[in-house]
Amino acid sequence: MDSRLKVLSVFKTLHRTRQAVFKGDDRGLKAARLKINEEFRNNKNETSEENIKKMIKMGSDVEIVLRESVIQMEHVGENRLLLRPRENLLLENVPYCDQPRKKS
Repeated sequence: MDSRLKVLSVFKTLHRTRQAVFKGDDRGLKAARLKINEEFRNNKNETSEENIKKMIKMGSDVEIVLRESVIQMEHVGENRLLLRPRENLLLENVPYCDQPRKKS
């Protein structure tokens, strides 16, 4: 794939992830949009293929961190927070077992 198409793909993926991660949080959506656009605008005149590949990798890594690590929380009282995890972040709670289970 042409590096220009890869850059556009990472840009679109970051914005889609931003919309999913900060859903319902106008302030977070706007801040993330401005930051993504600013970073891409600052580097739009880059011509070195090596640097472009590094920036594509960084953009992809940032998207993964946003998708897998960011959880929304909301203040609902003076000392209380409401956690709003996305469905794909919820894992089945399986207790740790020191000994392997015997197959029957």
